[in-house]
Amino acid sequence: MHNILTDDEIHAVKANVAERAAEFVAIADVIWDYAELGFAEVKSSKALASALKNHGFAVKWGIGGLPTAFVAERGSGGPTLGILGEFDALAEMSQAAGHTAEEAAEAGGSGYGCGHHLLGTAGALAAIVAADRLKATGTAGTVRYFGCPAEESLGGKAFMARAGAFDGLNAAFSWHPGPRSSGYLNLTRAFRQIRVRFRGVAAHAALAPHLGRSALDAAELMNIGANYLREHIGRDEHIHYAYMDAGGMAANVVQARAELAYIMRSETVADVIALSDRLRKVAEGAAMMTETTVTFEVEAGMSPCRPNLTLARMMHSLLERAGPPDFSAGDHEDAQRFADLRDDGNANAPLHSGIEPLPEDYRASMGSTDVGDVSMIVPMAQVWVASYASGTGFHTWQMVAQGKLGAAHRGMLKAAEVIAASVLASANHPEILAAATVEHRAHFGTAPYTCPIPNDVMPPLPKI
Repeated sequence: MHNILTDDEIHAVKANVAERAAEFVAIADVIWDYAELGFAEVKSSKALASALKNHGFAVKWGIGGLPTAFVAERGSGGPTLGILGEFDALAEMSQAAGHTAEEAAEAGGSGYGCGHHLLGTAGALAAIVAADRLKATGTAGTVRYFGCPAEESLGGKAFMARAGAFDGLNAAFSWHPGPRSSGYLNLTRAFRQIRVRFRGVAAHAALAPHLGRSALDAAELMNIGANYLREHIGRDEHIHYAYMDAGGMAANVVQARAELAYIMRSETVADVIALSDRLRKVAEGAAMMTETTVTFEVEAGMSPCRPNLTLARMMHSLLERAGPPDFSAGDHEDAQRFADLRDDGNANAPLHSGIEPLPEDYRASMGSTDVGDVSMIVPMAQVWVASYASGTGFHTWQMVAQGKLGAAHRGMLKAAEVIAASVLASANHPEILAAATVEHRAHFGTAPYTCPIPNDVMPPLPKI
């Protein structure tokens, strides 16, 4: 696929990205400063939507009932090509920019431990460049940028998909920042998050324990049951949990409330729903044993991600054509400061300056992403682009600290080049889209999309 775009076309994409680099580096940095959590990314989504609107895109808000979800569109005719953007931060991951010691920029604040300030900004820049190039060359095609909230926590794309946001696309593209550059062929797990609330009767734990009905006892019994359940689930299934409310700080009270969050992962949406139903029975049993009441609420879900091989190969070839990020000597020096923090004996260079070959086949991943819900509906591909020091772990303060360094900016700009080139190649080569569609239908069939979230469920949206 090395001839799908000419050298002149690749050069034009690079030049257009370079022309707008300063504008979008500034946007990425200000979003890093905002560090807004999922479904509350008011300033972050507005910054990206405003930039797109200023470059001729029409913007529609509130997709799927989510206040910070939007679609921005420009162009005319087919094909219709989507670019996925994310912009949510992680709770309690605030970190001072550039510091090589753990030091919160704001006590208890949020931070970009997964690089979504870069992810969404590169996508917006790519959408603008692609739309400009389509217009300049007189090529038919419509570019849609999807501002997708809450990937980290509650899977905004699943709610958007349920509302039909991705219907009508011919293909979708994205990327993810990381410590290395390569194609993406990860097969992720289906995901479901539920909230379990027990309610009992408060009483004095010494004078009148017989009058109490302990919600905390119910929660503990549920976790015991869940631990026994783990022996009898699939090898590739997981159950994770956290206490959200243990009922209070007083040990001399029979606790009248307790609340747990559970996440389940499995291979398919049907499997994770079945696992959720089994866990519900454990909750009901715990309530029965303690004479408490229980509510079992689905909060979020994600489908398994399956990238499209046809598009993945095309996108990887364009990554090779665009080349790795253009890291400076200063970038390598900055990265070395963070690479020196590792204690794993890894002798890699401080920055990955090459491009790894595309894997020959899919790789199983135990993680989950709501990009999977897009991949169920339309052919989808994405790439990794090096933006952090080698060995940097996701969801760590080290990744947050590097989010405004030069390497992060250069990785973001390279991703914009690759995504824009992928959109242009798709618009210019209908045979690639046709092959991608045949592949998608061969795997998924023509049955309608099944959302992992019940139709009557909305996420717990914060007050904004």
